[in-house]
Amino acid sequence: MQQVPAVQIDGITLSQSLMIQYIEETRTGHRLLPADPKKRNLYVLQKMGAEKVQWAHHFIPKKIALHTIPPIWKETAGKYCVGDEISMADICLIPQVYNAELDVDQFPTIKRLNQTLLKVDAFKESHPSCQLDTPAEICT
Repeated sequence: MQQVPAVQIDGITLSQSLMIQYIEETRTGHRLLPADPKKRNLYVLQKMGAEKVQWAHHFIPKKIALHTIPPIWKETAGKYCVGDEISMADICLIPQVYNAELDVDQFPTIKRLNQTLLKVDAFKESHPSCQLDTPAEICT
């Protein structure tokens, strides 16, 4: 299918968790997520059991979202994914590119954003290849 859940709302196109967050913050009525931040985070963890994570790794091709996002970023990107300030989109980009084992040369916008973010100390230090359990020779 190679599709990513998306919605066009209020003149913008949003996908996945950004779509949910936008609807949650701009619409009244039944809440999609618990109002309390602690409960909201526990809710996500409870819904993500090991079986669901394994299922996602098996059935969701890693590169689908990265093929659908660049056209959106052509309209929204500045220095970073959404303008000139670091946002949630930037925080998600680095691990997505890393986990997808993506050849970023195919995607000039993703390549530029990824390179720009990797110049920021916080992104370098938190890169998936530099976690505490990563062997030093692998850390980039």
